[in-house]
Amino acid sequence: MTVLRIAAFSDGPSGGNPAGVVIAPTLPEPATMQAIAAEVGYSETAFAAPEGDGWRVRYFAPAMEVPFCGHATIALGAALALQQGDGRFSLRLNETGITVEGWRDGSGLRAALQSPATSSRPAGGDLLARALDLFGWDKAALDPRLPPSLAEAGARHLVLALREHAALRDMRYCMEAGRALMEAEGIVTIALVHALASDRFHARNAFAIAGVAEDPATGAAAAALGGLLRDIGWPHGGRIAIRQGDEMGMPSRLLAQIPPGRGESIRVSGQARIMEAGEA
Repeated sequence: MTVLRIAAFSDGPSGGNPAGVVIAPTLPEPATMQAIAAEVGYSETAFAAPEGDGWRVRYFAPAMEVPFCGHATIALGAALALQQGDGRFSLRLNETGITVEGWRDGSGLRAALQSPATSSRPAGGDLLARALDLFGWDKAALDPRLPPSLAEAGARHLVLALREHAALRDMRYCMEAGRALMEAEGIVTIALVHALASDRFHARNAFAIAGVAEDPATGAAAAALGGLLRDIGWPHGGRIAIRQGDEMGMPSRLLAQIPPGRGESIRVSGQARIMEAGEA
């Protein structure tokens, strides 16, 4: 079974978040998909098979299946564009349906996903206290303009906005404690963000629940953040640009377009690059 390795949300010819992509006539058994994802070792591998006029898609991290993964969807969009030609593709996930576009851009590739519907709510005090303790912060570290929130766009994320970029840059946490917190609260990632401007953010995403300390680019969290900003009336101007992965040496760039309707799908786009043989 052929596994394509594609870095999503790359910064030109470098960086991005590696994802595995398997396009097959039919989806393998779940245990087989889990084993392949564990062997590939990336934070997610997307599996796709034709279904009607679209594609049936499932996502597996090395340690678990996840309901939705943004960067693996971008990688899948690029892979489908290479196989099927430029276009928009309908995807049926476990719990919802979305679309992804993939197209050639000169000598490179780009892709854009339309997220599932978004929602958000304030994070409870106990959850916030446990999350702050995980990273060794107190409430003074938080940016009061963007309240701690649970935000969803196909998967649930805890969003913590930090007042100072230095706190984000120096982020550390215990993987075991992070996994326990995420499992207890049903959180896929903890999205840590710093507002560089009203429409520009620097982000890091802890992903301990799947056995990955950090993701260098997280499209699902970008969509959830876009929905949250819309919900709280943040002056985003219709779109936000997100820098991620710099601290990991894997610079990634994401663009989220935010329509006005509450709960509406967020369009998340970026570059994609085929990874070279032997690239980690």
